[in-house]
Amino acid sequence: MVSNQVLGARIVAGLLIVSVALIGCSHARHQDQAAAAPTPVTATAPAAEAQGAPPDMTATEAAISAAPASASAAVDTRGTVNATAPMHYTVKRGDTLWGIASMYLKDPWLWPEVWVINPQIPNPHLIYPGDQLALAYGADGRPSVRVEQAGEVRLDPRLRSTPLTNAIPTIPYSSISAFLGRPSVISEEDVKHAPYVLGFRDLHQAAGSNQTVYIRNLSAVENSRYAIVHIAGPLRDPDDNKLLGYEAIYTATALVERPGEPTKALLIDPARETLAGDRLLSAENTETPVTFTPHAPASNVRGRIIDRVAGTDLIGLYDVVVLNRGSAQGLDVGAVLAVDMQGDVVPDIYRGGRNIGSTGSITFAPKVKLPNERNGTLLVFKTYQHVSFALVVGADDYIQVGDPVHNP
Repeated sequence: MVSNQVLGARIVAGLLIVSVALIGCSHARHQDQAAAAPTPVTATAPAAEAQGAPPDMTATEAAISAAPASASAAVDTRGTVNATAPMHYTVKRGDTLWGIASMYLKDPWLWPEVWVINPQIPNPHLIYPGDQLALAYGADGRPSVRVEQAGEVRLDPRLRSTPLTNAIPTIPYSSISAFLGRPSVISEEDVKHAPYVLGFRDLHQAAGSNQTVYIRNLSAVENSRYAIVHIAGPLRDPDDNKLLGYEAIYTATALVERPGEPTKALLIDPARETLAGDRLLSAENTETPVTFTPHAPASNVRGRIIDRVAGTDLIGLYDVVVLNRGSAQGLDVGAVLAVDMQGDVVPDIYRGGRNIGSTGSITFAPKVKLPNERNGTLLVFKTYQHVSFALVVGADDYIQVGDPVHNP
């Protein structure tokens, strides 16, 4: 006879064999169904195809893989819509993406999380005057904003022989135009070796539009162009006093008329007066995009404002500032940062329930630093390795050089 223990073991083994067989059949049946099922048609399938999805990836998987970051459910956007946000809005000339995002959201940098791309519309990432936007809510309460009707600018792009260039900018173009495509920070080596303005005709001390300048150390051909920049001063990291570079403020473009030593050039496209000693740099630079998307930094960023461009220490709305953090620290174009007002240091004359009272004894009272308070918002529009330029897009009070910045 077979003992109860042996019989039990045989029963368990038999059940395991049956389970494995059933799982194998189920897996084979699933593979057959997947092979027989028609390829699902999705709105983003063309984008996935264009990116060359791997051959073993289904169309649905490819569409998910190719979906923009705004489709991610990582950020809970419920409760982020302003109470005054319109259900429908028609984009007007003069609007900016930051302004529209601020109109809809309490935190405008969450715009990528609510913007719904319509692949049937040309340039779906861009917004044009005349576009009609619609606010909607999903079953889970998450808001979304999409173009419900395209404006006339989009209706028949086939009639245009050049790309559409009048999409609304992210931030006011006039505030950052002097920085687009022009060098703004240069290294110490560049300052030492760059060609420079030697002087002007008739012993003038400065020059403007359509005036002649003479340049030393410039090897150039006739009709070539160079950006002239004024070296405003060194940019140092307040954390370690390291030299980050020199701020270079664009003054004009030099159009070479007669190569030689010195080179004769004509000033065109001026932004301010050109002075003797101003440096020349190549005018061939990649332009900063104007229609980037605002977003929170991907990494934890903590830095400081180290300069206000062409102004005093007091900084207000739409002023441009320089930060001691750049691409090496995780900043990119479109990153949004919060600005804090530094808390004051005050004497604690009430410690232990006492009131010291007399003015003289305040000197010996322990000092307490009040906490920093949120004071504004910056939007990065140009980055270098360790330096960035940002526009003040929100300010509750005056912002100052030295104020700390961090993730919003």
